[in-house]
Amino acid sequence: MASFQGVLVLVVIVAFDLSNAWGSLKYNQSPRSMRPNSDLASRGPALSPRGLWNPMGMASAMQSPFGVQEKQLLQGPVKPLDWRFPVVPEVQSELAVDFQMRQPVTPSSVAVQCSENSVLVEVQQDLFSNGQFIQPSGLSLGGCSVVGQDPESRVLIFEYELQNCNSVLMVTEDELVYTYTLTYTPEALAGTPITRADGAIVGVQCHYQRLQNVSSDALMPTWVPYASTEVGEEVLLFSLKLMLDDWSYERPSNYYFLGNVINIEASVKVYNHVALRVFVDSCVATQVPDVNSLPRYSFIENHGCFTDAKATSSSSRFMPRTQYEKVQFQLEAFMFQEGQSPAIYITCLLKATIASVPSDAGHKSCSFANGWFAADGNHQVCGCCDTTCGPDSGIAAFGGVQWEGKASVGPLMVQERRKTSPGFQ
Repeated sequence: MASFQGVLVLVVIVAFDLSNAWGSLKYNQSPRSMRPNSDLASRGPALSPRGLWNPMGMASAMQSPFGVQEKQLLQGPVKPLDWRFPVVPEVQSELAVDFQMRQPVTPSSVAVQCSENSVLVEVQQDLFSNGQFIQPSGLSLGGCSVVGQDPESRVLIFEYELQNCNSVLMVTEDELVYTYTLTYTPEALAGTPITRADGAIVGVQCHYQRLQNVSSDALMPTWVPYASTEVGEEVLLFSLKLMLDDWSYERPSNYYFLGNVINIEASVKVYNHVALRVFVDSCVATQVPDVNSLPRYSFIENHGCFTDAKATSSSSRFMPRTQYEKVQFQLEAFMFQEGQSPAIYITCLLKATIASVPSDAGHKSCSFANGWFAADGNHQVCGCCDTTCGPDSGIAAFGGVQWEGKASVGPLMVQERRKTSPGFQ
């Protein structure tokens, strides 16, 4: 029994020694022997060496600013985007197959009665025959206003002498024709800045027989007739054009610098008429097409006196005449000091007479250069430019007739020359 107990004690002692030896061996292992474990841990944060979920390792990998996951987020998309905004389909409008644009029908709402010395024009307030009545203030006959109104029949009345209301006298072999322009300008609807009415321009004429016997001897007219009676009722066409420096063609640009010379040609279309001579009676410059607007500058006055050169010491002048139906003049470019726009509109009153009738105080082209000079050499007709020139005295003396009309050109864009500082270009 005692021997058995001794053997058991010996076995326990040997086991204890083996346990200590194994612990020392494990403690003294080199770092090289630990690499497999560290490599295993670095392969992935999801699994531990025992194959279990390691939440600490996962958190460490996600918190790393340069971890594998963040690099993957910074990379571009694996597949290119092919998404596009949807295309809105165009809806095709359907038009009526038998649609036709209808032209408005001219209403019979204007009546004219011509007497020996006057003209009577009656206009229905329902001018367009559409049930809408126009206002008398929007209607004019060559600048003349309505003088009467019939409330029952709703008729507006004009009655003036033949020579008034900017009438234009035309003479044919057989007739005297007075032409007027009836104009309707719609006004804005009450309380609004808009209008829904159409404007209208109606030509009005009075015809009078020119040849008639008042005694046993027929009248011998002293005026020069038109070459053809077919164009006796034709309105002459007055125009203004900007020309090149050599006057060969119309100028394609309307831009000028201060100090430039503006070449302007005034003309009248003669068609089948006998030769006519055109004159520039007056000219005014404005910043808008309205000749009555401000600021306004009048540079030709007094029936053909070019006052700009005398008032501003400019080089503006009439050019020597080369054709009866054209008159050319030069205007030195300028700008309005008070205006906000560089635009300039030029509006002139032009007159035409029979070419065989010489110039006179009421029909002339006078320039100023230390005195007044006429473009056609008849300088004595310019003697009234510093006072007041009587209208149309010479035409009446020669038994002639005249035509007149307004013409405009613009906008002309005048600007200052670019200034460069010393040392810069």
